[in-house]
Amino acid sequence: MTGHIDTFAADNLPPKEEWPELDCSMLGYPDTFNVAVELLDKGIAQFGANRVLFHTDDGRITYGEFLTMVNQYAAVLVDELGVQPGNRILLRGPNTPELAALWFATLKAGGICVTTMPLLREVELSYIVTKAEVDVALCDARFADEIVKTQSSTPRLTKVGYFLGESPNDNGLTLDSLRTSKSEAFDAILTSANDTALIGFTSGTTGNPKATMHFHRDVLAICDLFPKHVLKPTKDDVFCGTPPFAFTFGLGALLLFPMRVGASAFLVEKPDLDTFLRKIESHKATVSFTSPTAYRAMLDKVNEYDISSLSKCVSAGETLPLPTFESWREKMGISIIDGIGATELLHIFISSAGDDIRPGATGKPVPGYQAKIVNDAFEELPKGQVGLLAVKGPTGCRYLDDDRQQKYVKNGWNLTGDAYKEDEDGYFWFQARADDMIISSGYNISGIEVERALLSHPSVAECGVVGVPDDARGHIVKAFIVLRDEYNPGDDLAKELQDFVKSEIAPYKYPRAIEFRSELPKTETGKLQRFKLRGD
Repeated sequence: MTGHIDTFAADNLPPKEEWPELDCSMLGYPDTFNVAVELLDKGIAQFGANRVLFHTDDGRITYGEFLTMVNQYAAVLVDELGVQPGNRILLRGPNTPELAALWFATLKAGGICVTTMPLLREVELSYIVTKAEVDVALCDARFADEIVKTQSSTPRLTKVGYFLGESPNDNGLTLDSLRTSKSEAFDAILTSANDTALIGFTSGTTGNPKATMHFHRDVLAICDLFPKHVLKPTKDDVFCGTPPFAFTFGLGALLLFPMRVGASAFLVEKPDLDTFLRKIESHKATVSFTSPTAYRAMLDKVNEYDISSLSKCVSAGETLPLPTFESWREKMGISIIDGIGATELLHIFISSAGDDIRPGATGKPVPGYQAKIVNDAFEELPKGQVGLLAVKGPTGCRYLDDDRQQKYVKNGWNLTGDAYKEDEDGYFWFQARADDMIISSGYNISGIEVERALLSHPSVAECGVVGVPDDARGHIVKAFIVLRDEYNPGDDLAKELQDFVKSEIAPYKYPRAIEFRSELPKTETGKLQRFKLRGD
């Protein structure tokens, strides 16, 4: 059963025997539904059209106003751009209500959302267009240049619509002027629960980005798992955060999760620290989603803004260092909710909140998911031993036409590529990315553990720790450090930091080499690119 006329997505799913086991029994969803209708139309029926959805600098947008925008955009996609159910639609732009509306409009029209980071260049966009066989792109007019180049270099991208501005050339349509002439009503395509709703491209910390396909059922499932069982938001919450919609962490956090409970959000186009803090203050945000690095940077500025409205803070994207957790709790009185998610599983699958938080641990499996620690032979390891994290539940990895599917999924479980250990109480403790474990003179050393120690020194603003080749030891631990403004790099400080690490953790783990940097390489989602530090 499918609502798609264009069957590209179904035709390029991996063979069923290579899928992870997907247990949706606790969710009880019907066989056919469109997730845009479930979240928006049915949300309005439950919570009312006059509830505020988005807070903006120019005012507020209600759920009813957003529905009108979505329906009119959907009509433009069908009438003017010829979108058919199953077509892949590339979306480009920073987080705005208009981008959010086009995301929903794409699903209502039966399309598949391929949301991209706003700073991607032509070569990256061309790869995505080619891989997902995209014919239609919807682009914020302020970010038109690279799409224009992509349209010139990639013949299959034949149709482009621009929003928040005029089309820059005769090859594109201006969506906003077309939208106002359309009806406020639109009959959404009835899709199968197993029709693909979005294709999420990984952030590409190594190699070409992988494209993960997620169904309408998956998108609804993440709204009914982590938020319901861990975050527990209410309709009076105001969500905020820095991750873009293209990062599925941001899509859930800033759009899907608030809509599932009738809450509101504000969006930040340029997530610089002062802008983010100022908007938290002005819009009285209560729930924050951002990276550990951002929380640490915010500590130096929280006294400049009144952000006392915050009651819940969620961290993901990278492991949350214990010093950051403790400093935030001491200064803000809030225990940050840590979590691990992945594009392959769509959102957070291990986490804990409130009194269930064990500082330093990621948490326990979110209800609906199972997790275990295995070795390379996929044998489950005893509690306390470090191995590979394996996860399964209602969502899971289905790569678009990619041989790497067989590496990510084993025996029905998703292998996330993370090294973890599980304690006797069922808490999972992050050690490193599996390929970031450092073996030095026969010792297994977690770079994350060394980073945690360094971050507790007052001079260290950011750091990244990797293994680098060494003739005598095989590899040595090397730390790349960004200092706080009041400290100056030098041999004396390097020696002080080395001695400090020796006093905090086992001495053999200390960084034998230290390099001071003005900044560290990161992906657009804020993840540290350790492979660049290693020189891979």
